[in-house]
Amino acid sequence: MVLPIVAYGDPVLRKIGEEIDKDYPNLSELIQNMKDTMKNARGVGLAAPQIGKAIRLFIVDTSPFSEDDELSIEEQNFLKNFKKVFINAKIISEEGNEWAFAEGCLSIPNINEDVFRNERLTIEYFDENFKKHTENLDGLAARVVQHEYDHIEGILFTDKLSSLKKRLLKKKLNNISKGNIDVDYRMRFPKK
Repeated sequence: MVLPIVAYGDPVLRKIGEEIDKDYPNLSELIQNMKDTMKNARGVGLAAPQIGKAIRLFIVDTSPFSEDDELSIEEQNFLKNFKKVFINAKIISEEGNEWAFAEGCLSIPNINEDVFRNERLTIEYFDENFKKHTENLDGLAARVVQHEYDHIEGILFTDKLSSLKKRLLKKKLNNISKGNIDVDYRMRFPKK
């Protein structure tokens, strides 16, 4: 089922997510709904706070990036198959040079800005079957995971922008929080 995506300005996007266990109610249905919602909105990641749940759960599917001809065949193949569920994730380390990439967010539609992030990370998480993993990621896969991980920490990509850039975006962000925006997927706007 496609769920509405929570818009910028909703307090749930600022909450630090709570850990869940394998008995979380209707977890497999929730994960499937998140996958349907992400695909419907043509996203590459979706965190539970973006559908109104302040829990430590996010999903990624970097396959849309696999069509970038500037990437090596190896990178394209990796991104095509990088589809994962992250539960109770914890970033162990972030390393390497910071690099800029124009990020966007389903909760902050029609805004894309360069965000600097480290090129590599090590992350520990449980998958949808509560099997524990520790993984090293780099490049675009690391970036998508860092972006979604920020969501379960109550952080938005706009928080990483300069104060000047934030001032320039203030009107657009206010319009999003008021629902004055045109998007082709369902959204839930903050109550007035």
